Amino acid sequence: MKAFKACLAGLALLGLSPAAMAAGGTMPLSEGDAPLPDWPFEGVFGKFDQASVQRGFQVYTEVCAACHSMELLSYRNLGEPGGPFYNADDPEATEAAVAEFARQYEITEIDDYGDEVSRPRRPADRFPSPYPNVQAAAAANGGAIPPDFSVIVKARPGGADYIYRLMTGYPSYEEFQGEYGDELHFNDDHSHGVLTQPAGLYYNPYFPGDTSGNWDGDPRHAPAGGYLAMPPQITDGRVDYMDGTEATQEQIAYDISQFLAWASEPKMENRKSLGLVVMIYLFFLAILVYFSYKAIWRNVEH
Repeated sequence: MKAFKACLAGLALLGLSPAAMAAGGTMPLSEGDAPLPDWPFEGVFGKFDQASVQRGFQVYTEVCAACHSMELLSYRNLGEPGGPFYNADDPEATEAAVAEFARQYEITEIDDYGDEVSRPRRPADRFPSPYPNVQAAAAANGGAIPPDFSVIVKARPGGADYIYRLMTGYPSYEEFQGEYGDELHFNDDHSHGVLTQPAGLYYNPYFPGDTSGNWDGDPRHAPAGGYLAMPPQITDGRVDYMDGTEATQEQIAYDISQFLAWASEPKMENRKSLGLVVMIYLFFLAILVYFSYKAIWRNVEH
């Protein structure tokens, strides 16, 4: 009897799960005001757009690094093969550029006498964290700890598509016919009502969450998405690209998404190149093994 009751309870939970999922959820990444970019690094022969990754590094340095760390990435990775500043024709210039990026930041160490000393960072040092510890990060962001960006593209479903949609998905006040503030007025084919943003949080349709608790319309049609502590970060002209590229919101989102994709897998191009060579080798090895088999067992009846 106890086993039967347990089965009934499990079935009840399964029956409730679709309703619970319907209350939250996110807008599909395929839906948006503009189509998703065609990422050059996708596919078997895909490679990173080096110029775009360089611009993305500039966006991270000038915009994202104020809150988000990249503790798994070292400055030397920027100048390694496949990196944004790698130049096979001029390795000395590559080393100089990477060293210059690193020495803009200081690191504190303990010397031989037990005293704290500061020195400029070297290419072998990790990217600096904007906060001394997670408690300071939470205190500076209303209790929310900004995630580390080292492998953020690998850690989020949708990868670079998710980063791009999140950056460009914040609603604009023109879209909701009012000032972008605590309330967002929805009047589309799906949702009709007012969504109240909690204090210190910002609505984004691509961020996982549940908006039904702050929705005054039909609870079955609560807007998809959720709230995050990060306000909208990129607007037209937010950065002044060193290569002269026009810094539109879509361009900035494209560049930072590609830089974070590279940071999540800086050896991707090497992996794909090696994988192609290995597959070619295995193909010819399979042919050699097949003909060897036929030669060895040619006089044996099967």
